[in-house]
Amino acid sequence: MDKFFDKLQAVADRYEELGELLSDPEVIADSQRFMKLSKEMGNIRETVEKYNQYKDVTSQIDENNELLHEKLDDDMNAMVKDDLKNLNAEKDDLEHEITLLMLPQDPNDDKNIIMEIHGAAGGDEASLFAADLFNMYSKYAENQGWSVEVADRNETEVGGFKEIVLIISGNKVYSKLKYESGAHRVQRVPVTESAGRVHTSTATVGVMPEAQDVDIDINQKDIRTDVFRSSGAGGQHINKTSSAVRMTHLPTGIVVSMQDQRSQQQNRAKAMEILRARVYDYYQSREQNEYDSERKSAVGTGDRSERIRTYNFPQNRVTDHRIGLTLNKLDRVMNGELGEIIDALVLADQTKKIEQLSND
Repeated sequence: MDKFFDKLQAVADRYEELGELLSDPEVIADSQRFMKLSKEMGNIRETVEKYNQYKDVTSQIDENNELLHEKLDDDMNAMVKDDLKNLNAEKDDLEHEITLLMLPQDPNDDKNIIMEIHGAAGGDEASLFAADLFNMYSKYAENQGWSVEVADRNETEVGGFKEIVLIISGNKVYSKLKYESGAHRVQRVPVTESAGRVHTSTATVGVMPEAQDVDIDINQKDIRTDVFRSSGAGGQHINKTSSAVRMTHLPTGIVVSMQDQRSQQQNRAKAMEILRARVYDYYQSREQNEYDSERKSAVGTGDRSERIRTYNFPQNRVTDHRIGLTLNKLDRVMNGELGEIIDALVLADQTKKIEQLSND
C-alpha cells in the first residue's frame, strides 16, 4: 500500500508542477503545449482532489483517536466514537474511489465506435441473429441517449444481415461497448424448423474506436480506390451509376466496400471513416507491450473468434462466458437492457486491474 500512496503523491506533485507551468508566460505563448498540459492537469484533477480529501479525513481520524486517550465524559466519548465511525467509512469510500481513478485509462474510452456485425455459422439463422443483435444494440444505444447510423449493410433474402456496419455516437460509447467484440452464440428453434429442434448459430461482433486524423495519419498514396455499380436495395440509381466504392489500404491489405449511401461522394466519405478505424485498430493491436498488457487485464481479448456469450431462447437465458454471469432474462436483454451485463464486465475488468496495480 505504501507504493500505491507513493504513486499517488507523485501524481499530486505533478499536479502542482503543472499549475506552475501553466502560469509560465513561455508556456502560455505556446498554445499547443499549453493545451496539452491543460488536458493532463484536467485528467488528474479529480484524483488529486480525492487524495487531498483522503489526507484531511485521515488527519481527523488521528485527532479523534488522540482524544479517546484523554479523560472524556460519556457524552463526549460517544460523540467522538460516532464521528470516528463515520470518518472511517468515508476513508474506505475514498480509498476505493482513488484506486479506481489510479487505474490505467483506455485512451479510447471517450470515443464513438464503429461496430460490425456479421452472420457467421448457421446460414439464414445466423443472418437473422445478426439482425437481432443489431436491434439489441440499437435499443441499448437509444436508452443511453446515443445516436446510431447505419453506414453499410448486406441483407439476406430472409430479412437478416450477412453484415451490417454501425456508427454509434455519444458519451463514452467505447468504454461500455468495447467488451462486445467476439463471437455471440444463439440457441433456438429457427422459424424454418418444422420439427421444433433447437439449432446453434453464431454471429460475430467487432467494436472499433472511431479514429480521427489526429489518431492515425493515412497516406493517400497507400490507398487504392475502385468504383463500381451498386447492387441491391438503395434507390433508382442502382446499377445505373458507379456510386459504390471499394478502398484498399495497401500496407495492411484492409479492404472496405461501401454502397449504402446515396452518392459516390458519400460512399467515399463513409468508406474512409471505416477504413481509418480498421487501420487504427490494426496498428494499435500490434503495439505489443502496452496493448497486450491492457488486453490481459481486460475481460476479453477482443478477438472475434473468442466465444463470449450464449443466448438460449428456449430457457430465456443469457450467459457471458468470460465472467461466468448467467441471467434468466434474455427477453429483456434482447430488448436493449444490457446494463447489468456491461456493468458486471466493467467491474470484472476493474477488479483485475486493481490486482495488477497492487502487485506492481
